[in-house]
Amino acid sequence: MGNQIIVEINNLQKNYGPKAVLQGIDLKISSGQIIGYIGPNGAGKSTTVKILCGLISEFQGDVTVFGKDLRLQTLEIKQQIGYIPENAVLYESLTPLEFMEFVGEMRGLGTDQTRDKAEKLMNIFEMKPHLNQRIATFSKGMRQKVLICSALLHNPNLIFMDEPLSGLDANSVIMVKEMLIHLAHEGKTVFYSSHLMDVVEKISDRIILIDQGKVIADGSFEELNKLSHDENLEKMFTRLTGNTDHGEKAEAFINAFEK
Repeated sequence: MGNQIIVEINNLQKNYGPKAVLQGIDLKISSGQIIGYIGPNGAGKSTTVKILCGLISEFQGDVTVFGKDLRLQTLEIKQQIGYIPENAVLYESLTPLEFMEFVGEMRGLGTDQTRDKAEKLMNIFEMKPHLNQRIATFSKGMRQKVLICSALLHNPNLIFMDEPLSGLDANSVIMVKEMLIHLAHEGKTVFYSSHLMDVVEKISDRIILIDQGKVIADGSFEELNKLSHDENLEKMFTRLTGNTDHGEKAEAFINAFEK
């Protein structure tokens, strides 16, 4: 896909009643990038992702994805994206294979093609032996692996991840990080929202920090570091969002248990 602009956001605003969650987001995102989208709780990260995925239809501003108007061509856009949320409702009575056959059918994939991809993806996570086991018996980490595999079945060009590593074991986290880097090298774009600063710092080509619904930093870690001279992304995040008293709060928490 080259290095073209695939997502363009102009003055994106979203209110929930009187509360302004997004207050004028302007972004252009190119293909082949891993975007680390970070911010404090309530900053508007998940709202942004859900709007871009077409899950929230009421917003102000203009958004185009793959050159298509998000309001007018939502279904066409959804066909080309993958979405991995932190928590999603799975059909627990189904097996992973049955669930992915269902997803594959919605994506227009043939049964044989879906089964082949499902087996290969699940095997990467060492989950192939569980392909025909009921999802109801799965741990959170196992369910998350099913979500990741099902979101990648149709080989999407744009992948949205909202805390995708939740519940995964250490080996799976390492594998997902490597997978994302390979996807970006293939020209895929990954929009990665997380609270895990060390992961974002290591894998992101570009880091976008939002606070109170506004972009307050945008660039590679190296570019942002030249301006701030912070040791790592976690310290940069803490300073830019104004939360510099974590040590004092931790000490107060411990002291609360003392007689």
